[in-house]
Amino acid sequence: MDIFYPFSAIATWLVEDVFRITNTTLAGSVHFFVYDTLKIFFLIIIITHIMSLLRYYLPIEKLRDFLISHKLYGLEYLLATIFGAITPFVQARIPLGITFAFLITSPLNNEVAIGLFIGLFGLHITLLYIAAGIAIGVLGGWILGKMNMEKYVAEFVWKLPEQKGNTIAKITLPKKEIARIVSKEAMDITKKIALYILAGVGIGAFIHGYVPQEFFETYLQKAGIWGVPLAVILAVPLYSNASGVIPIIQSLIAKGVPIGTGLAFMMAVVGLSLPEALILKKVLKWQLLASFFGIVTVGIIMIGYLFNGVL
Repeated sequence: MDIFYPFSAIATWLVEDVFRITNTTLAGSVHFFVYDTLKIFFLIIIITHIMSLLRYYLPIEKLRDFLISHKLYGLEYLLATIFGAITPFVQARIPLGITFAFLITSPLNNEVAIGLFIGLFGLHITLLYIAAGIAIGVLGGWILGKMNMEKYVAEFVWKLPEQKGNTIAKITLPKKEIARIVSKEAMDITKKIALYILAGVGIGAFIHGYVPQEFFETYLQKAGIWGVPLAVILAVPLYSNASGVIPIIQSLIAKGVPIGTGLAFMMAVVGLSLPEALILKKVLKWQLLASFFGIVTVGIIMIGYLFNGVL
């Protein structure tokens, strides 16, 4: 059963019964906006509560000490794709480059994307895709770490108190008090990014309703060698997660779009979108945001050409 079905039902009810929208294009855009807004806030509230709970109990400073005190020959960037998120990583004073290794890789190599890839493209291409996502994250995080751009993280993040791990005082608090603290932190984070999410979903809803899919198919097929960078440019204004864009990429590839071009488009949608930039702008200053997007853009384009060359 689709756990998000109630949100789709609410969106359909609003479009058809409350607003009585008869224009199919407008109806599709409104449905997209309502459905994705409900779904995203639902997921964010759950995820922020989980992350707040983990930050409450997990001694993340030990992970920090391990990452920065051991010579791991680049493995610290790989480990960063497994643990954490940008605010708790920076809050724990984990180096910025390692934080970005996670930030780059996590939307590309999530379990939903991997499951869909295996079903649609087979194990061979899936393994290559996973390796490509990890490579972009590790290399991008390493480059950003060498650029020493900590001063371009929003000041409020640095002012957050450093996490001190699993203390006795925390464990002895009543469970209701712990739940209150965790929920307050989670909701505060959600409120800070709410407007950025609404703006991003609004942009995505407009494009979803008023930019036909044939537009992408036509121009990506005719672009030739410029198809990969064009695919990345076209993907930037879009908003979707891997589960939403992978089936579209399958149809593009089936209609003749080269696989590397299609994958570059998908990777840019989930890891390089304008809505994502609007959300990250709350945490990152424009200098760091531009560097992050520039490095990831180059990485995705290189991966696209590589896939086109070998597959």
